[in-house]
Amino acid sequence: MPLIKKENIVDLVNHPPHYTEGSIECIDYINAWKMDYMEGNIVKYITRYKFKNGIEDLKKAEFYIKILIERLEKDAKYK
Repeated sequence: MPLIKKENIVDLVNHPPHYTEGSIECIDYINAWKMDYMEGNIVKYITRYKFKNGIEDLKKAEFYIKILIERLEKDAKYK
């Protein structure tokens, strides 16, 4: 029975492949920019769409973008 090397194990919880394709994980980008839940979800779905759920993820990003726009339109400082 072949041994499984630690470096060959994919960590689907902490570092899934659809978030580690680039030089920075999207969670690190989200945290660096101090994004809230809505903004973070937008970045998350845009970042992973090519590697996970395609158009479905783009539609999810669109959903959160629409909510963010509605929220900002109600906020006087963005008018």
